[in-house]
Amino acid sequence: MTRLLSLIGAAVLVCGTSAFAQEHDAPAPRLQSWSFAGVFGTYDRNQLQRGFQVFSQVCSSCHSADLLAFRNLSEEGGPAYSEEQVKLLAAEYIIVDPQDPLNERPGVAADHWPNPWPSPADARGANNGAIPPDFSVIAKARGLPMAFPWWIFNYFTAYQEGGPDYIYNLLTGYHEEPPEGFELGAGQYYNDYFPGHALSMAPPLFEGAVNYEGEATPQTVDQYARDVSAFLMWVAEPHLVERKALGFRVIIFLAIFALLMYLTYKKVWSGVKH
Repeated sequence: MTRLLSLIGAAVLVCGTSAFAQEHDAPAPRLQSWSFAGVFGTYDRNQLQRGFQVFSQVCSSCHSADLLAFRNLSEEGGPAYSEEQVKLLAAEYIIVDPQDPLNERPGVAADHWPNPWPSPADARGANNGAIPPDFSVIAKARGLPMAFPWWIFNYFTAYQEGGPDYIYNLLTGYHEEPPEGFELGAGQYYNDYFPGHALSMAPPLFEGAVNYEGEATPQTVDQYARDVSAFLMWVAEPHLVERKALGFRVIIFLAIFALLMYLTYKKVWSGVKH
């Protein structure tokens, strides 16, 4: 059964990526092997910590994460920083607080991640008229489109990593020059996987952009993209592991319950002619 599901999953992903390529006139996306994939997948704490480094040092200069509180970074199943580390991190940021006499104060663990822009107008003015999307649930709001009926098989393969796969491919899908005949507007960049291909965000990652101190992990665009995609998946669904565990227990319960009901039926109606 496991082998059958694996074969079905491989066929679905191949067909799904082909459908993506045809719809968007782009190369087939490279689907990653995520630690949190599958029924029994879990987050990789080290990867989440690296992804947080990329987010905090690169992405957060333009993108908000309004639903992410500093204290979330110390929760089990996530980056799992110590409470002291989180307090020190939060204190590095200035939080606008109308109730404070100075209208601002150092951050505390209970604060949410500060928005880099004072207002939407400021965000538009600094980004060629586009407001950078909030990253709180970006990994659930984005995905790799699959043509009917291939997406139906996702229910059997438990594929739900379309968001991080999309983010990874977007971050690694920039071209220095657009294809011949494709015209970009002022301040736009060509990207294989962004709908329409014209993206206002400049390539945010480059080799050595983030220093993974004490890590033997490659400091490359490819690695940064994988790490921050995994982190954004955790931000969007921090209780993914608990949900999977609960779902598995429910399936086991329903299977046992169905068996008991069948045995009860056989016992109660065994002497009745049908």
